[in-house]
Amino acid sequence: MNNLLINILFIFQRLDWLGVIDILLVTLIFFSVMYLVRDTSAMLLLRGIILIIVLVTLLTSLANLPAFSWLVRTALPAMVFAIPVIFAPEIRRALERIGRAGTFFRVSNKNASQQMQETIKAVVAAAARLSARQHGALIILERFDSLDQYVHSGVLLQSDVTPEMLMQTFYPNTPLHDGAVIIAGRKIVAAACVMPLSSSGILTRSPERQMGLRHRAALGISEITDAIAVVVSEETGAISIAHAGRIIRRLDVERLENILVAFYNPEKSQQENFLQRHFPYLFTHKDE
Repeated sequence: MNNLLINILFIFQRLDWLGVIDILLVTLIFFSVMYLVRDTSAMLLLRGIILIIVLVTLLTSLANLPAFSWLVRTALPAMVFAIPVIFAPEIRRALERIGRAGTFFRVSNKNASQQMQETIKAVVAAAARLSARQHGALIILERFDSLDQYVHSGVLLQSDVTPEMLMQTFYPNTPLHDGAVIIAGRKIVAAACVMPLSSSGILTRSPERQMGLRHRAALGISEITDAIAVVVSEETGAISIAHAGRIIRRLDVERLENILVAFYNPEKSQQENFLQRHFPYLFTHKDE
């Protein structure tokens, strides 16, 4: 223990401003990793790995254990190769988020925003009527990221966005009701599309059990793209919206419309404040 205290004092004596920057950079990397794997099953694995590293470091520094130290040195290279395999989904998601970083700095097209108003009104009207009838629905609105790979998993439609078309698509037991509708601009591009399921633990930890595969699919597509997912629960008729791995439930028609309009008109201060209240992490990314 005395040797450990002496080593700690020796480190502080040699600490300069470059050392402080070095420590801050390492801290920033650890914070970024923890932030990227938040609300996922990888968080538990990461905690276990960190705990093992801390225990091993304490054991090797406090006592002379040559056999144990040899085992640690031998197993360490294998752990370096195992980490990318264990955290493959989280690493891929992190790289995709880095690749989408430029979307925060894209200039919004005013004409496109005006065209989206009709689409938003149609989606909101359809969601309200589907909710009243308790018909399940999953509507994906494309933004900057292309959804072509998911479009090809469904049935191509290329039809205008109308409440009637959306209601007919999600009418129970019809051929296209099971799956997601993908909307790009003023067109329903495809229906019955297969979405990736979320690997997040948000729904698992939820005390409510009304959230099924539609909500997992909505979170899943929002985790790997910047698309907006509108979900209508078949069991309760509740309307939800998912974006960037977060979901807001029990929305009324007015709140749903306000959120969608705010996403496509972020330059308006009132709408930006609305988004900041419901999706504050979007503005954290902007600041960073």
